Amino acid sequence: MKRLLSILMIVVLIFSLVACGEKGGEVGENGEKPLKIALLLNGTLGDKSFFDSSNRGLEMAKEKFGDKIEFKPVEMTTDETKWKPTLYDYCDDGSWDVIIAGTWQMVEPLEEVAPKYPDQKFILFDDTMNYDGGAFPNVYSILFKQNEVSFLAGALAARITTSEDMEKVNPADKIIGFLGGTENTTIDDFLIGYIEGAKYIEEDIKVVISFVGNFYDTPKGKDLALAQYQQNGVDIGFNVAGLAGLGQIDAAVDVDKYAIGVDSDQAVIMGEPKANYIPASALKNVDNAILRAVSLELEGKLEYGKNESLGIKEGGVAISDNEYYQKIVPQTIRDEIAELSDKIENGEIKVDTAFGKTPQEIQDIKDSVR
Repeated sequence: MKRLLSILMIVVLIFSLVACGEKGGEVGENGEKPLKIALLLNGTLGDKSFFDSSNRGLEMAKEKFGDKIEFKPVEMTTDETKWKPTLYDYCDDGSWDVIIAGTWQMVEPLEEVAPKYPDQKFILFDDTMNYDGGAFPNVYSILFKQNEVSFLAGALAARITTSEDMEKVNPADKIIGFLGGTENTTIDDFLIGYIEGAKYIEEDIKVVISFVGNFYDTPKGKDLALAQYQQNGVDIGFNVAGLAGLGQIDAAVDVDKYAIGVDSDQAVIMGEPKANYIPASALKNVDNAILRAVSLELEGKLEYGKNESLGIKEGGVAISDNEYYQKIVPQTIRDEIAELSDKIENGEIKVDTAFGKTPQEIQDIKDSVR
């Protein structure tokens, strides 16, 4: 009888351990539970830009660390009413070691939710929390110096539109375009860098500026870009509008003009024939930044309660250098862009930023290129 009871106790113990393993995730080769990460996207995958890049960062981490991490991308769609409830749901679940969210639109939900779950770790990318007074000690923020890479995009656009050696442009005009999603400080930071880079090359250049009003309306993005190309004489435009920005690339193909990509290397992602209309992309290396954060978290070195700002020097942003850049853009222009990048990296050029500026100061900069 005692022997039977002993066997039953062993069986119960085994089932208990299995149940615990199922609740906490699979156990890795070293006997440790994996780091469980939820990526909450306030949009959808498939934008070939920002959200795809964030998911790619976790795919890179999975490839690098194997069973040390486990992650789940969650598409909350563009319906803002779902964002905060979803954030609460994943906090209430209690099984996620780190919850990652991005863009300025997730700051307000995190401001409400993060203090209510002090033991839950959060990573915010592409914006920051207000850490004054030691607030939000469980949130690590990643900022990008998008103004630096957009300076290069502006310089490239200005040089292309005045080039005598390139197709698809009228060198007599000095008109370039900018298509933003919504007007906010991050997008204005892109725009200010873009304007400064363009004026660095051509002081009297004109920049036609349009805003879609969101980051998902591709048809509207295309209509606005078509108007820039056909009515305003734009030869090359810069899209900073997520899914909506894909409309500019479609428009460029339709009218045989150029479009600069954003966030991801959109020429490589889209392939031909569209790639032939994308001389370069302004890379915001969200994927590398998330991989870096996960690596530091696994090492126990990620510093919560603060933000980090990643620019050209830190590898956070860059102009893409691929076969299309090398095929479309003359060597002399590529050399000049590389030189400007080096000057930004070593501090010789300090790019202006929208952060800290008043709305009127930002408007004055926009008006300077109308």
